[in-house]
Amino acid sequence: MTLTMAAVKKKARGTRLWMRMDRWGQSELVECDKSAIMKRASIPARDLRILGPIFSRSSCTILAREKAMIVNLEYIRAIVTAEEVLLLDPLCQEVLPFADQLTRQLAAGQMQEEELPFELQVLEIALRVVCRYVESSVAELERDAYPALDELAMHVNTKNLESVRTLKTNLTRLLVRAQKVRDEIEHLLDDNENMAQLQLTQKSESMAAADHLSSRKICGSLLSNYHVEDLEMLLEAYFTQLDGTHNKIISVREYINETEDYVYIQLDSRRNELIQMQLVLRTTSLCLSVGVLLTGIFSLNIPCTLYKVNGIFGRFVGCILAACMLLFLLVLWYARWKNLLG
Repeated sequence: MTLTMAAVKKKARGTRLWMRMDRWGQSELVECDKSAIMKRASIPARDLRILGPIFSRSSCTILAREKAMIVNLEYIRAIVTAEEVLLLDPLCQEVLPFADQLTRQLAAGQMQEEELPFELQVLEIALRVVCRYVESSVAELERDAYPALDELAMHVNTKNLESVRTLKTNLTRLLVRAQKVRDEIEHLLDDNENMAQLQLTQKSESMAAADHLSSRKICGSLLSNYHVEDLEMLLEAYFTQLDGTHNKIISVREYINETEDYVYIQLDSRRNELIQMQLVLRTTSLCLSVGVLLTGIFSLNIPCTLYKVNGIFGRFVGCILAACMLLFLLVLWYARWKNLLG
């Protein structure tokens, strides 16, 4: 009995929640383990690792297999065939908008006789949702960044510095995410064979024709004749959109760098002012020390004829103050002559 319960728990841990959606937008939630997904989509086990928690966060991937396309874009993790979509973790808050839009557009596309094949429709919707998400994140970053940077330029304090530090962290993360999606699209655009492999509908039709004629060479020759213009135009449009978003992020980063340079100049100016003040205070201390030294010498109990002169105290003090002031002015003049003071 204990072994049976352990086996059930192990099996439950191996299953994950998926949403199965066909080309008409009809969907259902199913719990499947790896073996069921591998059999249903005809993909090897290593491809499922791309959709795992480790690889899915570290990279963006659009991978073509013989009968399926593995899509890992930001929070969208799906397996697309020529007939259906298997969407992983469909109830996550971030994934719900994609699932809703996919359902609506697939249903509307059937009534409008969409020109793109099913798998490319799914890919287009995924790219659209991801691009909108990145653009909204960049817009939010711009909305927060410019006022915070202007405030830092006017008032350099711990609060404003911490705010800008948080902005830089968010900007770096957003830049990496946008770069990963853009690089993956660029990788596909650079290889026509990869784009041809993504056209699952044409591949299935070619394989059916090859099976009918009992010749696999026909399938290979047909693959080389696939038209990739539609997919290429689709990818170029979203690449351009992501490239513009990427440039916006770079502009914000350059503005942050310029603000930091301005803050460093301000801090250097403050530091120079403090050094100048320290120089003035030390000069004042030096002059006063000379006066104290002379006063101390004449306060010693030694024989001196000046002690017998009437009113000598006032004249002596006045001379000491005048000498200290003269010494102070001479030191300041020398500092200005050497450009030590502004």
